[in-house]
Amino acid sequence: MLIKQIIWFTNNLQQQKYFYRDVLDFELVFSSEERIDFNVGNSILTFQYKESFNASHMAFNIPSNKINEALEWLQKKVEILTCENKLIANFESWNAEAVYFYDADKNIIEFIARKDLNVNTEDSFSSKSILSISEIAIATNNIESIYNAITKMKPIPIYSGDMSRFCALGNEEGLFIVINKSRKKWYPTQDEAYTSDFIIKGDYNFYFKDGEIKKISINT
Repeated sequence: MLIKQIIWFTNNLQQQKYFYRDVLDFELVFSSEERIDFNVGNSILTFQYKESFNASHMAFNIPSNKINEALEWLQKKVEILTCENKLIANFESWNAEAVYFYDADKNIIEFIARKDLNVNTEDSFSSKSILSISEIAIATNNIESIYNAITKMKPIPIYSGDMSRFCALGNEEGLFIVINKSRKKWYPTQDEAYTSDFIIKGDYNFYFKDGEIKKISINT
């Protein structure tokens, strides 16, 4: 599942611009008073101004062999969020390891190295090592309704979980992380999960707004 672009919302546009450009060294490719765009591997991360928004979760795929270097690189820039008292989360069933941190809006950001992707490099880790946006979270009270709305656009496999508490939809390249916000909090911080609007473009194109999926054209 290819994620070409995620549009998130913020009322702290300048702080997010500083964080992603100056702290994480993402490539800023567009900037206005209402919007900023970053190239991140094969994806575009966009922040658009909106007075009211909720923090959420997003993950970026990194090379399969670079989780330790990514941790060292991040430790010079941000505070790492611990996972059961460890700096690197080990997801054995996903054959992956991940590191978490907050951005300027307290979105929980994740760098994840998926061994099954088998993308390895000998280059030193930097922001240019990031492959793509690989996960976007959807907090809801009804996982099944979200799954049905997405599959109505185009069939999507269940990668992990079920319809009761947590369900990951897609594959190692791209996943919707759908959680029942009444039964699960954000990992690894246990922050309360609130429904957060976003727009996605790629293999799936829709606006998740006010807890509902609204189909859009790719030119929207």
